[in-house]
Amino acid sequence: MVRLGLAVAAAAAIIASAPVVQQAFTAINRVFPSVGLAATALPIAVAALIAAARVRDRRRLRFAALALSVGLGAAYVAVSALSATESFHFVEYGLLACLIYLALFPADDASLLILPLLGGIATGVLDEWFQWFVPIRAGELRDIVLDAAASLCGVLFAVSLRPPPPLTLKLARPSAVRVWICAAATLALLAAFSVTVHVGFEVSDPDIGIFVSRYSPDQLEALSRDRADRWRRDPPVAIHRFGREDQYLSEGLWHVQRRNTAWEKDDLARAWRENLILEKFFAPVLDAPSYASATPQRWPEEQRAEAAWRPGVDRRPSASDEYRWPLYVF
Repeated sequence: MVRLGLAVAAAAAIIASAPVVQQAFTAINRVFPSVGLAATALPIAVAALIAAARVRDRRRLRFAALALSVGLGAAYVAVSALSATESFHFVEYGLLACLIYLALFPADDASLLILPLLGGIATGVLDEWFQWFVPIRAGELRDIVLDAAASLCGVLFAVSLRPPPPLTLKLARPSAVRVWICAAATLALLAAFSVTVHVGFEVSDPDIGIFVSRYSPDQLEALSRDRADRWRRDPPVAIHRFGREDQYLSEGLWHVQRRNTAWEKDDLARAWRENLILEKFFAPVLDAPSYASATPQRWPEEQRAEAAWRPGVDRRPSASDEYRWPLYVF
């Protein structure tokens, strides 16, 4: 029970630290540019050396598991071009999978390998889901795949560190029940996360065309009325690291950023279209000061008139699925 409690505490620590870990890495990296790489490579190298030094028996199994653990992790980092902060997930989730494995030891069936992997994936889902609702951070399915890969490497490392007793890949009846319950719970968490973060709507407007949003047209209209009233009294000028992110504001600011970038690149067709989206669906974001800008973001009349009347600009409605994160419309 102590080992299981330690694993649960490690999972809770990973989730709770999510809002600050990346910012801490970024801040330290400005002073010590190699610290991110060192924080990942050094613990993994030390752990691999310790595991190799402990090998006394079942050498083929243990060295093969260790080589697979390090090799698969290095290949994933290289192929996915992960940043130092993202690579640190291999330390966090590898350790978590190891702790779950040791808590289950000495189980003598496949649950010893499956449950730590499921535990890592479930923790990854909760981690990314929590980040989605926290300002500055964002969770997405891609990071859950990274967490799953790190958990798999952690299970392989645990096998090299403390190999299981003679192991069958079959599941005994009590273990099968536990595995199926954990698998069902993990899949339910994953489905709920995907619906929250990656499922949205097509918004159609005769002047704009079609664009994608996390909100339906009716929701955007209701949110616009609500924020206009609320932000007149209390504009969102401060951002709290552990506060609740306003997803409507965040989405509106993405449109502001795309509009301003298009204007700077003299892409008036896109700038005009993004500005129409803002005026029709995110007007409070244009009229209220925010943590992104102390002054309102609405175009002055002269700038809007230039975008509206400059010759040669295609202002016809068009379709776009551009969104900051992968968003799927059903």
